[in-house]
Amino acid sequence: MYLYPLLVMIAASSYGVVSTIIKLAMGSGFTAAEAVTSQFFVGFCLSVCIFLVTNRGKLSFNGMKLLILAGVFTGLTNIVYGRSLNYLPASLAVVLLFQFTWIGMLISCLTKRQLPSRIELISLIILVGGTIPAAGLIDVDLSNIPFQGWLWGLAAALCYSLFLFVNGKATANMSTSNRLVLVSFFAFMVTAAFQSPEIIWNGTLFMEGLWIYGLALGLFGLVIPVFLFSIAVPKVGLGTSSILSAIELPIAVMVSVILLSETVTTLQIVGIVIILLGMSLPTLRNRKILNKNNPSKALSKQHSYKLKKSS
Repeated sequence: MYLYPLLVMIAASSYGVVSTIIKLAMGSGFTAAEAVTSQFFVGFCLSVCIFLVTNRGKLSFNGMKLLILAGVFTGLTNIVYGRSLNYLPASLAVVLLFQFTWIGMLISCLTKRQLPSRIELISLIILVGGTIPAAGLIDVDLSNIPFQGWLWGLAAALCYSLFLFVNGKATANMSTSNRLVLVSFFAFMVTAAFQSPEIIWNGTLFMEGLWIYGLALGLFGLVIPVFLFSIAVPKVGLGTSSILSAIELPIAVMVSVILLSETVTTLQIVGIVIILLGMSLPTLRNRKILNKNNPSKALSKQHSYKLKKSS
């Protein structure tokens, strides 16, 4: 009941660290495109190392179409989100990316041909309501935001939702590390086509120290989320995974405060608390359902409580 939702939250939390690491890399003189390229190149190298350590068999290529899609959407999420930052303030870009919560729920409903539960709808409303204050978007003038910015921001949310959806599809007869290698390879190919692949051979990555940021970005922005999402999303489901992935925003705010010394307002703290409340509702519902399906467990707890009380 708790393990797979926890894995989803850990994977989403690792994504929350990425934006701060990119800002640190930019503070060291690198561009965002160079940082993102290093993320996927080093991430692919890490994935190969993990596969070689954990697998003795040959690399399997079953379900290649699914893995290509997973890699493409993984890379596109970062590329499109970076493009949105050319038109949007960071706070608004985060809010638009955060729309993956309801987009993921919509995709889940369409593929399953069923409506979301009442608790899921309530959770989504609470999450969207907490996003605006948590991102510090209140009292921000949005009148001068170009239309392209809104489109790029929502496109990033769509790509992230499709990434979750594709990673929720289990690939038969394939280990998770095998899947990780192929997804990271295709993600790197897409990124290299649109970002800065020249960093690999012109000395920027290895001679100028970009590899340090690439190592952190590859770990938190590729290896951990793809690995854990591949395990947990098929068990939890896309709808609930989209809700639990909302932990990304609070983590991003907290990490930026710790590593970048950014200030956080009381209103942002309130927004974070609202998000955490909205995330907890599906888990509480699952716990209640589990207790109903296991009356013997509930009775044993009640019996032990009575024994303690009588003693």
